[in-house]
Amino acid sequence: MLIAFHKPYGVLSQFTPDDSPNRPLAEFGFPKNVYPIGRLDADSEGLLLFTDEPGLNTRLLHPRHAHEREYWAQVERVPTSAALAKLEKGIVIQEYKTLPCRTWLLNPQPEMPPREPPIRHRKNVSDCWIGLELVEGKNRQVRRMTASIGHPTLRLIRVRIGAFYLGNLPAGKWIVMSETERRNVLI
Repeated sequence: MLIAFHKPYGVLSQFTPDDSPNRPLAEFGFPKNVYPIGRLDADSEGLLLFTDEPGLNTRLLHPRHAHEREYWAQVERVPTSAALAKLEKGIVIQEYKTLPCRTWLLNPQPEMPPREPPIRHRKNVSDCWIGLELVEGKNRQVRRMTASIGHPTLRLIRVRIGAFYLGNLPAGKWIVMSETERRNVLI
């Protein structure tokens, strides 16, 4: 079984609560014996997969398989093409050099539903949405990458895994994926 979940902001990628105010996955009524494939930190939103098949974790997450994941990051200011090129080549964050990736300015800029709580707004600092396609997923990697080029992430949403897009799945909802949707993930 493969499940697609639109993880909202403030939700942990674990079933048991911790000492934080964040909500655990147990609140969303998942079937028994499924577990998340990978993680999204509590501050991030978007596509999170669940399965009861042990082999999928390695197949989808290990960088040697070069399995693509697309993120949309709302960042402070508009990055230059030179700044985005730095991300694409791979940069050192916490003594680790990230693998090359693809980056771009989202054009047109997406209109995302508001987040609760809203992102911080600074009257004199603009923001914009960029896309990043990665084949790895270190802890808070996108946030650290954008901060390293001087464009801190304000909001982060994973919108695609493989060729499967989050689409219009509402935040906090999940679906059992069809065979076609499953194939799109495993591409």
